[in-house]
Amino acid sequence: MVNPMRSPGAGGRRVLLIAFHYPPASESSGIQRTLKFSQYLPEHGWTPAVLSAHPRVYDRVSSEQLAEVPAGMPVLRAFALDTARHLSIAGRYPRALALPDRHVSWALGGIVQGLALIRRFRPDVLWSTYPIASAQLIGATLARLTGLPWVADLRDSMTEDEYPRDPVQRASFLKLEKRVVTHAARVVFTTPGARAMYAARYPEVPPERWTVIENGFDEENFTRAAGREPPPRSDRARVRLVHSGVLYPSERDPRPFFDALAALKARGVVDAARLCVVLRYTGHDALHRSEIERRGIQDLIELAPPVPYEAALAEQLAADGLLLFQAANCNHQIPAKLYEYLRAGRPILALTDAAGDTAATLRAAGIDSIVALDDAAAIEAALAVFLDRIEDGSAVRIGRPQAERHGRRARTGELAALLDALVASR
Repeated sequence: MVNPMRSPGAGGRRVLLIAFHYPPASESSGIQRTLKFSQYLPEHGWTPAVLSAHPRVYDRVSSEQLAEVPAGMPVLRAFALDTARHLSIAGRYPRALALPDRHVSWALGGIVQGLALIRRFRPDVLWSTYPIASAQLIGATLARLTGLPWVADLRDSMTEDEYPRDPVQRASFLKLEKRVVTHAARVVFTTPGARAMYAARYPEVPPERWTVIENGFDEENFTRAAGREPPPRSDRARVRLVHSGVLYPSERDPRPFFDALAALKARGVVDAARLCVVLRYTGHDALHRSEIERRGIQDLIELAPPVPYEAALAEQLAADGLLLFQAANCNHQIPAKLYEYLRAGRPILALTDAAGDTAATLRAAGIDSIVALDDAAAIEAALAVFLDRIEDGSAVRIGRPQAERHGRRARTGELAALLDALVASR
């Protein structure tokens, strides 16, 4: 067994960050959370190392953010395959090779190579982040084998009433979730609602085990983005509204918004000369395109391809307004892009439930353009007012001082304080 009680040396205390998504991955906003923690933890006396997956498993890769990986920091990329892409025959594969998720081979590689990294690096604490479920499987196993304290970071809840839908995968997730909340020294959530949900779900768990460290934006990325040209635009509309990121068909269903646009177009309130809506990297373009064409609003909406991260930030900075989609079944979640939107300082129209954590964060910032995602008539009315406010200059914009409290540096300070307290308690 590795001795977890190593005295910190000149480099201070050490933490091993276990994260599936890490540069050169470019398919998940969760990359930013781990990347920025790894960048800023040394400012708080913590030396990080990263255990991640081989880049072959990523759907999209980019070298753009590799320069942000701290020079000299140990980064071990363990053997990993995507079962659906690498181990299937005619699209079929054994169920056991995709539990708890289709990257479970990373758990095998991650545990073996993680033990080797722990022997060399000798961390004081382990930290693993979900989603991907296999990252928590690695964290739990390494903690059991080494006796090191383990912090489980849950950016999203592992299970919901109807998630996962597949009963076999759901049983696997429930088993792993129980293991996480039972054996992790701390369980970190990104919203108060998620913490409350888990506290109610597992009343036997001591309340001090739960904590919240929200997502945030990074000022250095915005500084560089401000010097970049935004993605080229082909429209001549007076108002350009942007949504940046995946539009899930359920959790961020844009169809009521499409209905509202169609109604406004039919009434003559909007046309292609007044409005262009950019949906950047929806992840479901084919599905959304058919819905857009069925309503005859393809002249108002641009389904735009993915661009490098800082180019996407430059587009947010240049937009006339920003759109946020979040269903009521995600009331205990806050999209990571919300914090970027706040820093961008552009007017925000949020299509989300007024009772959720997303709406509460927006109201605390002074944003009043909030309407339910599934109410097309309410969206129609709110969108018309939002456009008028943009054009007459009365739309709410968030100032820099108010946004700064959501910076990644501040969030990293919260994580460092948690790690300090955890080691001190041992």
